[in-house]
Amino acid sequence: MKISCLQVWAATTFIAVFPNIACQAADSAMSIPRIEGQPALADFSDMRPRTSLARSMNKAENFIQREPYPGEASAQRTEAYIGYDDENLYVVFLAFDENPELIRSNMAARENIGQDDHVGFMVDTFNNQRSAFAFYSNSRGIQLDMRWAEGSGRRAGFDSTFDAVWFSEGKSNDQGYMVLITVPMRSLRFGESDEQMWRVQFNRQITRYGEQSFWPEYSIDVEGRLNQAALLSGITNVSSGNNYQVIPFLFARELDALDKSAPGGPKFNQSSEQEVGVDAKFVFNDSWALDLTLNPDFSQIESDQPQVTVNERFEVQFPERRPFFIENANFFSTDSILVFTRRIVDPEGGIRLTGREGDYGFGGILINDIAPGSNREITDPLNGKKANIAIVRGFKDFGNQDRWGFLATERQLGDGYNRVLSLDNRIKFTDNWFTQMQLVGTESEPSNGGEVATGYQRNIMFNREGRTYTNHTHFIETTSDFRTELGFQNRYFKPNTSGMHQTSTFNLYPEESAINRWRLTGRGVYLEDMRGEKIYSELSPQVDVRYETTGINARWTDYTEIVQPGQFPGVTTMRSYNYNNWQIGFDNNTYEALRINANYREGTTLNLVPKIGNPPSVADTRRIDLNVLLRPTQQLSIANTYFLTELDTLAGERVFSNEIFRSNWNYQFTKELSLRFIAQYDNTEAGPATRLEDDENLNFDILLRYVINPWSAFYLGYNSNQSNFDIIDFEGELELITANELRRDGDQFFVKFSYLFQR
Repeated sequence: MKISCLQVWAATTFIAVFPNIACQAADSAMSIPRIEGQPALADFSDMRPRTSLARSMNKAENFIQREPYPGEASAQRTEAYIGYDDENLYVVFLAFDENPELIRSNMAARENIGQDDHVGFMVDTFNNQRSAFAFYSNSRGIQLDMRWAEGSGRRAGFDSTFDAVWFSEGKSNDQGYMVLITVPMRSLRFGESDEQMWRVQFNRQITRYGEQSFWPEYSIDVEGRLNQAALLSGITNVSSGNNYQVIPFLFARELDALDKSAPGGPKFNQSSEQEVGVDAKFVFNDSWALDLTLNPDFSQIESDQPQVTVNERFEVQFPERRPFFIENANFFSTDSILVFTRRIVDPEGGIRLTGREGDYGFGGILINDIAPGSNREITDPLNGKKANIAIVRGFKDFGNQDRWGFLATERQLGDGYNRVLSLDNRIKFTDNWFTQMQLVGTESEPSNGGEVATGYQRNIMFNREGRTYTNHTHFIETTSDFRTELGFQNRYFKPNTSGMHQTSTFNLYPEESAINRWRLTGRGVYLEDMRGEKIYSELSPQVDVRYETTGINARWTDYTEIVQPGQFPGVTTMRSYNYNNWQIGFDNNTYEALRINANYREGTTLNLVPKIGNPPSVADTRRIDLNVLLRPTQQLSIANTYFLTELDTLAGERVFSNEIFRSNWNYQFTKELSLRFIAQYDNTEAGPATRLEDDENLNFDILLRYVINPWSAFYLGYNSNQSNFDIIDFEGELELITANELRRDGDQFFVKFSYLFQR
């Protein structure tokens, strides 16, 4: 691989700053008492412990800001009281506020409290400083639960797909608000031991200040979060128990939809569908869980958020929403996405085992997929065939936050297969610097016969976290025959690609200023093929300015992209394209009833949808991304999204204009009951300089939800879709053509019911 200016920049930056070691955050500790009885908010009336039970709980106070003023005391006083018994872990928050009328708290659907004032805590039940359970609540008791994973990249940070059964209660008063969080021991996982040693971190968000405060201090001077959490001792003789969960479900729908591939031409077909299935979970030895699914519940109740897919060269990644797959998803995550479960389209049944024993962790999945053999011609050897899938994950923790692991996957279809084996690690050098490395090998044989192909991928990243300076250096190399049929590989991980990303960020915190932080970022990407020929580069300086509730950013990016023969029709020789654009962004949540996030981009880009027979070309582009959240009342939220993308040739000829508008209305009657309405309009107007055709779509979605917990719920919904088509009779055959007016092409009524039985 040739040495680029970007690589020199990355290397010199790394060498220059690596010896700079920040101060280690001091370990805080607290003991948690075993209490007699279940605490209630009445035990803390008048915002102080009033009963002997309340006074027996241990207290954390003196919260410290991480944002917007790192290291300073919280603007408002917070006290957190903690205790436990055989069955539950209890935390009571007293969130004082000098202006309680300004506290932001809405009656929202579960997990939709990110813009509210809220309190909560993380608990690392294995004391391994790698992952933790997180539980949050606003003043109305609306819940948010997540899993936290240490590190950098795709496997790190919060996983909001985690769901657990726990209880919360909130109450406002003239001094602020109180919250009681009760987490059953059986909703946690921890090692089998007479005496537990956990880690805990308490957190409060005050939205009108843009404040996040913590106990103990969560310093930006030190990399990592759980290594700064407080040691929690005193937990004895507890168990999550050998418990089980059984979740049967019923799904039924009436569908009337246009069948474009029907014999004799497109026509409407009416159909009814009834599905009955069951998910089951068995927990044993405190930290091991066995999940089974039969005729699994893979109905898409929640629709995907809109994404721009026109003029995109690479596949767009949509998030997983199906219950069986999102449970413990982080367990199987690595920097290279080798397990992207939306590749498993229509399974019949599956089994998953996950657990820990000391410093070791293990997980496995067995599942099938009937989708690959569906809708194939009767003469196709793969007609009716199922893809059989196996996934195995294991790791061992070392030291404070080091880890070595492996991941293996296999997908078999007919006589073909795809096998993947990955080795990965995380090593922390100092309080600020750590590295993550991964080596992946693949072996593939086509289902319809052919030669066996082998390939490999290797990537290594060096990261620094700190108050003033952060760094991300990532080297990736992927051979031409690398295949991962269960994975998702973005452009940086694609086969026949080698290169690096480099991002360096400098933060400035001015004193006695309305500006909380200046952030200067330099980002660069350099990619080449395995022959050493450059295929892509990107260089982008960016500046961000942060006030308490407002952020402004500006970025300029210069691109070089090489299109190789065979990648596009009409491209017979290597073509190099240079283009650049600038972008400005704005976000604001000053007002409780209004939140805005807007971005505008203008410049040039690569036109990937030219006229048939024409190669790609550089074109003028304009793009608007606008998100507006309205809260007219504390029970009604209106989330509006608008995307506009326009492309014109450099000569001024229109390529296309694409608009997406989505409006999501949700009225929350109670914590459990809500009514949601979504309208989404997509319109692509094709110009004379493109092979695209006019495309227009209008979708309506109505959903009534009654959600007791993540697995006990009732849904009643209706969906209708319209598009710009017409059906004509051409020489005795029905044909589908593009029309100027919208016509209904499908609608459905559906009902879904599921219920959690737990012991």
